[in-house]
Amino acid sequence: MTIVTDIDAPPCTREPVFRDERLYLGAHELDAASRAGMGEVLAQAHRRCAGCPMLVDCLYRAVVEVDVSGFVACTTEADRAAIRDSLGIVVDAAPTGSYGPARSGAGPVSHEAVLTARTTHPKDTCQQLAERLGCSTSTIKRHLRRARAEAAQADVQVAPSPRRVPTVDDVLDAFDTLDAARLA
Repeated sequence: MTIVTDIDAPPCTREPVFRDERLYLGAHELDAASRAGMGEVLAQAHRRCAGCPMLVDCLYRAVVEVDVSGFVACTTEADRAAIRDSLGIVVDAAPTGSYGPARSGAGPVSHEAVLTARTTHPKDTCQQLAERLGCSTSTIKRHLRRARAEAAQADVQVAPSPRRVPTVDDVLDAFDTLDAARLA
């Protein structure tokens, strides 16, 4: 049997700083204690991302192709939303259907159960909500992202227009206007 130890993967898959849950929560989801020290965590994440050879590809995909949660390619969700707004593009939300086989026991966690738990326990982290509901943190994040997308869509009902796909240069130019680019 051969074990491969030299895997060509981006640093974010190996670095502990990228496992800090606070990077994947919106500012409105953090209490004052959780916000403490975020500057250093973001600075560490920026240093790792800025030196990564995959930064440009990662940034383009996170802005144009997939609506990613948390900190990706030296940007937060708000940064990527600002880039999309400046470029006039809309990224379709990820499908929110069932992923994989149903869990053993009570079955999949419903969208309503996650929203009820969030309303009942607004100061809980995603990890705490997941423990309460007996599911994964990613399930909680997916349902909360879906709720935000549905709320945003309800606020703005615009007729669909043909989707313009920006170039990599367009995305990089928009990134350069962000404060995050100055840190990178």
